[in-house]
Formats: sequence, structure tokens, C-alpha cells
Amino acid sequence: MVSTRILLLSLLYGSAVFAAPTQVRKSKEVVHMNKNNNGTNSSSSNSKSNSSSSNNNNNNIAGAAYFITNEPAGNFVVAAAIHDDGSLTFDRAVSTRGVGQHGITDPNGPDPLFSQGAVKASAAAKVLAAVNPGSNTLTLFSINDKNPVDISVIGQPQSTEGEFPISVAFNKAGTQACVLNGGQVNNVNCFKVDQDKGLQPIQNTLRSIGVNQTTPATGPADSASHVIFSEDDSKLIASIKGDPKNPGFLAVWDVSSDGSLSQNFAKISAPQGGALPFGMSVIQGKNAVLATDAGIGFDVIDLSNVNSRNSNSSNSKDVSVEVKDQKAVCWAAHSGKTGNFYLTDIGTSKVTEVSVDDNLKATIVNQYQQTENSATTDDDVATINNKDFLYVLQPNATSVAVLSLDAPGKATNVGNFNLKDVADKAGLTVNANNLSGMTTFVVSQ
Repeated sequence: MVSTRILLLSLLYGSAVFAAPTQVRKSKEVVHMNKNNNGTNSSSSNSKSNSSSSNNNNNNIAGAAYFITNEPAGNFVVAAAIHDDGSLTFDRAVSTRGVGQHGITDPNGPDPLFSQGAVKASAAAKVLAAVNPGSNTLTLFSINDKNPVDISVIGQPQSTEGEFPISVAFNKAGTQACVLNGGQVNNVNCFKVDQDKGLQPIQNTLRSIGVNQTTPATGPADSASHVIFSEDDSKLIASIKGDPKNPGFLAVWDVSSDGSLSQNFAKISAPQGGALPFGMSVIQGKNAVLATDAGIGFDVIDLSNVNSRNSNSSNSKDVSVEVKDQKAVCWAAHSGKTGNFYLTDIGTSKVTEVSVDDNLKATIVNQYQQTENSATTDDDVATINNKDFLYVLQPNATSVAVLSLDAPGKATNVGNFNLKDVADKAGLTVNANNLSGMTTFVVSQ
């Protein structure tokens, strides 16, 4: 079954055909898509599908959602304003001063980096980091916490000291950023976040993973996926996809008080039945993670006593869970309000809601069909006015789906917000196969 699904992955990743993208003038560092924003948005929406105007009468910006264009001619962070009702207005795109790149897959298709976390915001530090896969760099931005679509590059993009960077993570305080490189030179590397100078390398954090890969990476199987910190910031965790003969694993490093990493990583193999651990989300209070798995659905992995575990031994709490009729469940986000996880499938365009109890037993709660063939990928949750909303990138539809997480098992669609029309009018290059990442920032209440 796993081998069949991996074959399907290669077909799904290249199933769509798109018009040639419009071109942006390379000299532009900021492309404005909503020129009425001087700290507040105009009342009319520039992006909601099947609607000429928004029902949102509140001009205040409650937060922002971000993803990257990942274009080879120039990478941009797209910033969309989040309103009080969860709806979006695409506001601007800001150059990372780097370039994008698409991984090798046949045929070509969406999810160009085979990863989660190509862009990440830190609420604590009010900064944003984005990878530049084609220039092997990482860019840091400041976020205006009163108008979070207003982002500005801090310092200069930093070399990741690897190839094909695909994912980035912050610690809780936002004082340390770590990047995952997924190319032939694959590793993790970490930086101090300096609000004035930008990213500053931290000694003893460049750590090899040693996966047999190419630059750009060949995938989706046997490629790097995602990097996160553990809940207490004591571990740095990278997920590595495998294949039916060689299941994937999590690489786990100890993080010292000075930010340095242990010389070698502890290896936790995917549980029986799993093969391609992809996007990860911390299971709060349990020293465990939920990892999506394109070979079956998702894995629940206990991190207790990780350093003493044999990489080939199983933990009684580690388990792979099948999502029926899934094609490629690859991304995950957690809602603090519902307590549940929301997983996206690029093949079925469904969001699957999962609960995990105190004993790490997982249950599928509900599923929510999104726009057919929209290829739902990276997702994130934002809490707006004490309510959680899920933001899901839909590359094939060049749009973002927004779901209101009303209660456990009860999510409703707010709308689909389309980027293409406003991007074309503004002269921003948008290619559905290249769009990547999703992260959110919420204005302090």
C-alpha cells in the first residue's frame, strides 16, 4: 500500500497545468496589491472568490498570513491582512533578496520544496524568516506589530551553509532560528536573531544529516521535510521522509543553553506502517509530536528517553494511523482552542481533524473537503478575538482557504481568497507550482 501511495505522490505533484506567470520588475523590493493600506485596510476585499466585496466592515488589521512565491527570478514573501472575521486581503509582497527553486519530481507540480515551514513568524520577537532555496540563504524580516503586513528585511540574507534550504523554525523567545537544508549538502544550522544586524551564526550548530540527495532535492520520497523545536526548546527535530524499503525518521539534537547543538542526532525511525514523516506539530504537555505521513496518514511519536532509544527499536506509544482514502497527508497545524490537529492532503484537498488524548491515542474527528484539485498544502492557525482560524495554502487554485474552528469537530469555511487576479494587476510573478509555506502573526490584543 505504501509503495502505491508513493507512486501516486509523484503523479499528484505534477497533475496541473497553468498559464505562464506574469513578470515582476526585478528592481522592485515591495509590490503593493492593496494601495489603500496606511495601517488599515479598505473595506472592500481584493481577494475573496465568488464575491465582489467583503462582508467585513471592520477596517482594523487583526493579524497577517504569509507565504513565499519561491520564484527562480526572485523570491517574495506575500503578506495578507487578516481581519476580525478571519477573512484575508492580499496587501503586498516583499522581496527576500534571494531566489527560489523547485525540487526535482516527474512530472512537475505543486509543493516545490517537499516541506513544511518555508516561512515562519515569531510572535515573541516580532520577526519573520523565509528560506531562499535557489540561493542557499535565509532572510530575516521585522514585523510591524500594529500593521503586520508591513515587513522589512533586517541585515542581509545569511548563507545557510548547506544547499536547498526548505524549512525554518524559531525557539519560543524568537532569539534563535534554525534552518533545514535538503539538498546534496543537507544539514541543520542555527542563528542568533539580532533585531538590528539580522541573523548571526551560532557556533557548533552546523550539523550534517547525511541523506543521499541532489541539489535541488529529488522527491518527494527520501527527502528532508520539516524542522521544529520541542515544546521546551531542549530539542531540535528534523523529519526525513523515507520509502517502502527504508522508512523515514526523525533526527533529534539536544539544544544547549548557548544555542549549540549536540554533535550527533538521535534517530527515531517511523513507527511500523509509516514511511514518510513530513510536517510536524508538538503535542503539548506530552513530550511528543504528531508527524504527518504521506505513506499512511500520520504518526504519533513519543520523544521520552530519545537519547537512549535504539533507532531501530519501537516505543510502545509510537504509532502510525491510517487516514482512509488519503493520497498524501503532508502538513499539520494545532489549534489551542479546540485542542485538535488539522492535517492537509495535497491529493484529496481535504483537511482532516485529529485529536490526541493524554495517552497519545489518536482519533480522526472529522474531515473537511476543500476546493477540488486545489492541492491543499501548508497550513497554520491564528487566534483572532479569542477564536481560532485555519489558513491553508491551495497552490493549484492560487488561493488561501480560511476555516473557522468553531469547536472540536465543527469547522466551517469562511472563504477562499484568490491571489492570482491581484498579483497579475500588481505585476507580481505567481506560479502555482512554486508557492510554498504558511505562517501567521496576530496583533497584540
